[in-house]
Amino acid sequence: MTTEPSRSTGRGADPVLITDAQRSYEEELATRKRRYKIMMGMRIPFMILAAVFYQIPWLAVTLLVISIPLPWIAVLIANDRLPLKTEKVNRYRGERLELESKEHPVIESGNNP
Repeated sequence: MTTEPSRSTGRGADPVLITDAQRSYEEELATRKRRYKIMMGMRIPFMILAAVFYQIPWLAVTLLVISIPLPWIAVLIANDRLPLKTEKVNRYRGERLELESKEHPVIESGNNP
């Protein structure tokens, strides 16, 4: 006997919405590579700006200090999982029937005079 829910009737399992699907591996990898390239691409301009502003020591040192941990941060961010999509799911909600709001006549027993 199998413990899988019946696929022909669709009962026994919650339906999976396409909005619940995760990103494909290729799409996730491309996003992670793009983040890594951007972070590493920021390092070279920081180092060049530090060389340009060598006459202002505090600015040059600040730019160098910022550029030092960028490779480490870029690797951490590139290896981190992407957050799940946070989209509002539009689910069908059937029309709910309500009781009538008008008054109904009350039939009383015949014992009252």
